[in-house]
Amino acid sequence: MENNRTYTILNISDLSNVDFSQVGETGADTVRKSIDRTQFVIKYNSIPTFISDGTVTPIEVLNYSEVLALMATDKWSINEE
Repeated sequence: MENNRTYTILNISDLSNVDFSQVGETGADTVRKSIDRTQFVIKYNSIPTFISDGTVTPIEVLNYSEVLALMATDKWSINEE
């Protein structure tokens, strides 16, 4: 269930350090990236080892409602009026 997952914002420079077998995305081409392409988001049920061992340091850790609010901002979505 999506709303029980943890969502984590990471720097795009950490993309190559993500073990996609531990997260809800299948690869670098499936992650949601910020509009300026400097950050991306991953989702998971259990903390991935690349985070728990310090290989990757999250910018922000969010729950489902928090990530929905973030994805609606100008940093993550283009406002097409």
